[in-house]
Amino acid sequence: MSNPIVQAFFVGRAVAEVVNERLEVALTDALSDLGKFDAEAREQLRQFTEEVLERANRTAEAANVSQPTTGTGQASSDSGDLQAEIDELRAEIALLRTELQHYRRASA
Repeated sequence: MSNPIVQAFFVGRAVAEVVNERLEVALTDALSDLGKFDAEAREQLRQFTEEVLERANRTAEAANVSQPTTGTGQASSDSGDLQAEIDELRAEIALLRTELQHYRRASA
């Protein structure tokens, strides 16, 4: 009676070892494929970014060539526009901070 039980034990042990080995191989392959996919996705994103920046630079250069600058007059108006934009952004930040404080007070 102990012979079939001992044999069942060894068969079960062998099954567990084989299943463990196959799972290990499958997991290793899956992780390898995931690593390859990640590397390929990063490369494609890098290429996409380079292409976008290249086209943007070409378009900006074409726009600069087609519109000659007027010298210092345009630079001073650009800095004025820039300062106005900065002031508007600061005002928006202050408004958002106030709204956030109201929200926090209402939530507490």
